[in-house]
Amino acid sequence: MMKLQVALFNWLQIHIVSEARPDDHAAKETLHFFADILREDHKLTSFEASLDVEQEQYVITYRCDGELHKQQVEREEAERLWTDIECNPKYSG
Repeated sequence: MMKLQVALFNWLQIHIVSEARPDDHAAKETLHFFADILREDHKLTSFEASLDVEQEQYVITYRCDGELHKQQVEREEAERLWTDIECNPKYSG
């Protein structure tokens, strides 16, 4: 099973891509895949991400076993997949 922090990070990266590319069906499918992992494998009942511009980081807030948790990810690291996709002419079409 994928570790929770890895699943959250992967979900965050594809969430950013999916938000930036609303017509990208592959991104949407991948987002659902990671959301299912978070719900089914890790029993998260909710999870969301927000950008803290001042701190240059994303904050993932999630609920597990009734408790609220937070995980921070540096903005540059979180947006790397999106940046890589946008810089590749094959995908930026």
